[in-house]
Formats: sequence, C-alpha cells, structure tokens
Amino acid sequence: MDETMKTILHAFLVGSLATLCQSAWGQDGNAKPILDNRIDPSRITTSPPPPMPDRIVQPLPARHRIAGSAEEIPLDPRRFEAARAAMRSALDFLATRQAPDGSWMNRTETAPTDAPKEPAPVGVAVSALAVKSLAQSGDSAESLDRGLEFILESTGTRRGFGIGPEGRLGTYVASTVGSALASIDDPSVQDRLQASIEWLKQAQWDDAEGLDRNQDWYGGVGYGNRGRPDLSNTQMMLEALHEAGVSPEDPAVQKALQFVSRTQNLTSTNRSEWAVNGSNDGGFIYTPANGGESMANEYLGEGRRGELIPAGQPRSLRSYGSMTYAGFKSLLYAGLTSDDPRVRAAFEWIRSNWTFEENPGLGRQGWFYYLHAMSRALNASGQDVVTTPDGTQHRWREELIDTLLKAQSEDGSWSNAEPRWMEDEPVLATIYATLSLQEALKPMKGEE
Repeated sequence: MDETMKTILHAFLVGSLATLCQSAWGQDGNAKPILDNRIDPSRITTSPPPPMPDRIVQPLPARHRIAGSAEEIPLDPRRFEAARAAMRSALDFLATRQAPDGSWMNRTETAPTDAPKEPAPVGVAVSALAVKSLAQSGDSAESLDRGLEFILESTGTRRGFGIGPEGRLGTYVASTVGSALASIDDPSVQDRLQASIEWLKQAQWDDAEGLDRNQDWYGGVGYGNRGRPDLSNTQMMLEALHEAGVSPEDPAVQKALQFVSRTQNLTSTNRSEWAVNGSNDGGFIYTPANGGESMANEYLGEGRRGELIPAGQPRSLRSYGSMTYAGFKSLLYAGLTSDDPRVRAAFEWIRSNWTFEENPGLGRQGWFYYLHAMSRALNASGQDVVTTPDGTQHRWREELIDTLLKAQSEDGSWSNAEPRWMEDEPVLATIYATLSLQEALKPMKGEE
C-alpha cells in the first residue's frame, strides 16, 4: 500500500472514530445515551418536559373488597342490594362461560393498535380481569380457584409475560395479572405478583433505552415490551402498581407521570405542538408519542393523528372520555395533590362532560371501558358527589348503578352493540361492568 492510500485510510478511520465518539459522548464530551434499536428516532418528537410535582401525597389506598353494608359507602339499602344482586347474577353468567382449563376467551385474539396485522391471544388478560371481579366480590367460588390456577400457570415457566404471541400484549397481561393477584389474599401468589410489577417496570421506556425527559416516549409503556407507548397501557401499569401498594414516590411512577402529563390537553404543563394548537380543555388523548394520536379525531374523520384536518387549520388532537378518566386517576395514583393544575383541569373536563350514556368523544365505542375507568377514577378522587357547571349535584355511585342495572340482560350479562375493542363480546363487557359495579360498592374509607 503506497503512502497516499495509507494517508487516506488513516484519515477515514480517524474521522469514523470521531463520529462514533461524538454519537456516544456528544459534542461536549459528556456521556450521551445510545437510543434503543427498537425505537425509530424519526418517530420521536421533543418539547420541554412537564414539571415534576412540588409535593407527592399518598393516594387513597387500594380497596380489594366490596362493602358489607350500604352504610359503609353510603348508598341507600335498596340500591345497594340491587347492585349486589346484579353483581352476583353477572358472576353466575361468567361461571357458565368459563372453559374447562379455567380460562375465559382463551381462543379470542385481538391486534394492538400499533400493530394491526399482528393479532395476539387475550385469554390470560381477560381471565385475570375475571379473577379480580370474583375475588373482589368476597365470595369463595370454584370459578375463582380455577381461574387463578390458569393465570398462574400461563404466566409461569411456560410463557411468562413477554414470550410468544402473548408478548405482543405483554403489558396488558402483566397489568391485569398484577391487579388480579393484588386482590388475592394468599401469600403464595406474592412472588408472581412481584414478577408482574418488575416486568412492567422493565417494559417502561426511560433512560435505560437512551431516552430523556424531553422526548415524548419517556415514561410510558406500550403493548408488549416494544412499540410506541400509549396512555391506555400506561394507566393500566399505574393501576397495577397502585393495587400492589407501590409508593407514588417510586421512580417508575414518577417517570410515568411525565408521560401522562404529555397526554393532557393543557398548555401550562404540556408544550407539545398538538397541545399548543389545541383546546387546552384539560382532557386527555390516546398518546403523545410520534407526534400524538387521538381516537376522537379518528371518530370525527380527521385521522387518528389529525392528518386529515382541513388544510390551513392547525393540527390539534381532541380529548375524550375514557382517556380523560384514565389520565385523571393516573395523576392521583402518582401522588399529585387536588390543587395541582393538571388535576384541577382534568376534573373540570369531567364536570363539563358528565354523562353515563356514552364515551364522550367516541359515542358508544369503548363504553364499558369508559365506565370502568370512570368508576375507578371517581373512587380514587374520594368524592361522592360531582357538581356539574349547571349546579346539578350528581351522586356518581347511584347514577352508575342505575345505568348498569338498566342495561343488564336477563342472563346477567352485558354487551355493547358497538363492536370496537371487543365490547360486543358479552364476557368482556360483563367483566368491565362487574368491576365498575364493584367500584361503586367499595367502602369509602379504609383498606377493605
């Protein structure tokens, strides 16, 4: 090799090394995290990070059993007994739909919203939700034992939370299993409960994947242990952590708060472009990741990302009911106080969009999911009465119970004529409705 070629090769190697060093360490020589190869950097947007809370308070403790009497809630005795009877009828219906292996809907598949061509089985997650509803009723039943055995076997050495096709819904599985096991009064399930919590923490997008607080993926979780994060999965993770007694001061919870805050239509704490252009109404969208998505925009024909908004109008994303209640309770689980601007704004959206008849912004799509998120959020708020802007006082437990009793079928089931998100499947709709009823029947104070 002549001297000229040596010189060229030397220059190339030095330049390549310099570029590599700058990529790994940055122009200033300080360490720079390397972005996880599962993340497409072109799909990440940046904006100033939401503020950290000035003070973290302990949320109301998780309650895993319904009340023994109407006086503990309070509810009038007639409505209390009617709600208990509806719950028992629903649980009897679920027992008739349980498979011999202890599962529910184990042959049913659905595709994640970020991978519509990759369906995955939902049986473990749905079965975990059913087990939780059975455990919270306080009645021992063969269905509970068989269902518990199924989810323990399914998440043990055979598959875990993220192996095989089920891994596409890994966060959904780990969250529902964690919540179910937290409701089981049995020390023998504690190891599996902690395994689900640790899996969720590992699935969170954060510094370990080379992200920082300026980026819209930070702190959230998505389906499985890959794919863009969204509020639906993140709120389920936070719910599982809360049910398991994880402190709001835990780093995973506070990182999730960053993501949840970026999902809110509130410019004082969220400077994402879609929010700056938006309604500033305090409600929540589906995800801020990849520039943001909202099912409410899609429902109105504007495209999930607002890409079909007429030319000349700024791209903004619309708040909607189920995600706003999901976001509201997530803020409370993360230890925000009632006077935090995020909490106040979310509650104002709730007051201004009060209804049990639909999922505001989506019509009847996801109605049972909405009622479940609504009941969880209002229970977490500690409020029995919500006053709407017209001055009307709403006792949410009574209104929720009356709504569900009116919609229940003679066989004890519920279903949604709107099929989106599988709510036309009576088993899933009945589980959501039963869990919602149980939130209305839980005592207002104390552990149980």
